[in-house]
Amino acid sequence: MIRALALWLAVLSTPALAWEFSPRPICTLGHLDELAETTVTYDPASGEYAIGIRLISGTWPAEDAFGIRFEGGAPNVIVTDRHQISESGTVLTVTDRGFGNVLNGLEFNARAVALTGDLAVSIDLDGAAPEVARFRDCGTAPTA
Repeated sequence: MIRALALWLAVLSTPALAWEFSPRPICTLGHLDELAETTVTYDPASGEYAIGIRLISGTWPAEDAFGIRFEGGAPNVIVTDRHQISESGTVLTVTDRGFGNVLNGLEFNARAVALTGDLAVSIDLDGAAPEVARFRDCGTAPTA
């Protein structure tokens, strides 16, 4: 009973983990949870998108392929060999000029699973859809 109460109090004291969008300094969509910090960026000046997934604990294995599986209303799997792992091994990044499949996956699904080697990192997409919609508009609207 005391253990359950302590767990319940710990959950209540944990800040809500939400997806957040910011248009500055470049278009940024981010999410932090207990496993990873996920950041998607778009630089309108270069036309380049990036997704970075920083592990809270541990490192990404050095593998030839990285995949992200989207689970939910619009399931999809995207695989690439163009990923990079930071020197510390904690951040995996993929850049490209087209990110439609990634944005669709984030917006229309319940979960994403980042995969490389034997490591699978689950990313909750609850609340991502409205922030992804704002992200999609970033860089296309006239600036004041």
